[in-house]
Amino acid sequence: MARILVVEDSSAVRAFVRAALEDAPALFPTGTSESADTVEVVEAASGFDALRLLPRAHYDLVITDINMPDINGLELVRFIRESERHRIVPVIIISTQSSEKDRARGLALGADFFLAKPFTVESLRKAVEMLIQGRSEAHAATPTLPSAAPQESAASNSEGSR
Repeated sequence: MARILVVEDSSAVRAFVRAALEDAPALFPTGTSESADTVEVVEAASGFDALRLLPRAHYDLVITDINMPDINGLELVRFIRESERHRIVPVIIISTQSSEKDRARGLALGADFFLAKPFTVESLRKAVEMLIQGRSEAHAATPTLPSAAPQESAASNSEGSR
């Protein structure tokens, strides 16, 4: 089972992301053909809520907005990358702030992918699939290294999605 933390202050966007991911469980292979692939989407309405949830469970992916009350998405990305427990968890930023400067800042802080709002279900699923597969391949090859290669390819892939 894959567990994804969606951090977004808009309940409509959280519902959209949840539906997109729960309707595509094949993005998250379990490794066994006997058990059905499942996705658990955990929602947080703010960065503060995310900081409360992160220590309680392992997450395979974090998807976060930038503009939120209290702790913003960039601060959350910084926390995740500085945390020994969570630093290898892939992070996707979803935001209406999509200038080159905003993208560069999010990727420089450690986000693996930047997706500008509004985005399609397909573009979200592609980003998720790339990061989940890249993480599995990176762990199989070098389990102790943080995933630097996906960030570099994500930066170029997010440029083409504009």
